[in-house]
Amino acid sequence: MTSGGGEVDFGFETVSAAEKTRRVRGVFDSVADSYDVMNDLMSFGLHRVWKRMAVMAARVQPGDEVLDIAGGTGDLSLLFARHAGDTGQVIISDINGEMLSVGRDRLLDEGMSANVRPVQANAEALPFPDGSFDVVSIAFGLRNVTGKQTALGEMYRVLRPGGRGLVLEFSELKLRALRPAYDAFSFKILPRLGQLVAKDADSYRYLAESIRMHPDQETLLAMMQTAGFEQCRYRNMAGGIVALHNGLRL
Repeated sequence: MTSGGGEVDFGFETVSAAEKTRRVRGVFDSVADSYDVMNDLMSFGLHRVWKRMAVMAARVQPGDEVLDIAGGTGDLSLLFARHAGDTGQVIISDINGEMLSVGRDRLLDEGMSANVRPVQANAEALPFPDGSFDVVSIAFGLRNVTGKQTALGEMYRVLRPGGRGLVLEFSELKLRALRPAYDAFSFKILPRLGQLVAKDADSYRYLAESIRMHPDQETLLAMMQTAGFEQCRYRNMAGGIVALHNGLRL
């Protein structure tokens, strides 16, 4: 998919690129305040483990500069900041101002604002010079980006030589026996939870649909290679419900 004037998916619907951007913004405006609670409910708390594994794979060192794209409520930024230390810097970016505000407040509450800077930015047009960061990540955000290949190219562009790019995202469940239960949870239980907790069933119905429309593991691996990343690999977690992709800029 591209960010041009063609049609793209919004969940199971087909819409214009501009319409998808507008609708995705509306989804996250709606769920920002309840996003963390819903993440715990929809993943049974496992999203915290997956994010810690992503941070371990990033190998952030003291003094590193890190970009957390679609950083939302700040889970990864908080972990990255602890590894980067006082001599490093983490930029938490998100296209959605409501999500970024929640993340900024959380980092302030955690006392981690000194080496973290919020920047509202579009993943498809990052406002940073080439070769600015040692690590660039996007967690559970790529599937909401209209031009995924463009965003991966931007991640590669702003990495320094030797830098690492990571994509943590829902992917294709590989355990076929679990697919009926997974589908029932995604399309029946999740929207009901969304209505109860966030007062918004439609947004969580879209999020479930967006997972099914996201490129599978091998497709995303090829997309990273097309963007220029080398030594690309991925690791399935929870039977492939989530996959962690990473690659280097050499």
